[in-house]
Amino acid sequence: MITKEISIEELVSLYPESVRFLMDRGIKPIVCGDPIWGTLEEAAKQKGYSDEQIEKLVIELAQFAETKKERDASRPLNTREGVQSRRYVLHSQ
Repeated sequence: MITKEISIEELVSLYPESVRFLMDRGIKPIVCGDPIWGTLEEAAKQKGYSDEQIEKLVIELAQFAETKKERDASRPLNTREGVQSRRYVLHSQ
């Protein structure tokens, strides 16, 4: 579960897509390939987010992660048809 108290390390480990989400909002969760120290709240405060903005950020990030998980769950995993169609697209370009 995503809360403002979640560590950045745990966040990017559990939800890798959160890296792009946070970067798009001015928060760099990765520096030199490693997660920054601290919590989501601390990282947001360093960028000037107010308490209200942090609450909104947490809600939006949780919704984003849930939507991403639902999209991924609806995609077929490495089916033969999926792999063949991807190969066709890659080789036909």
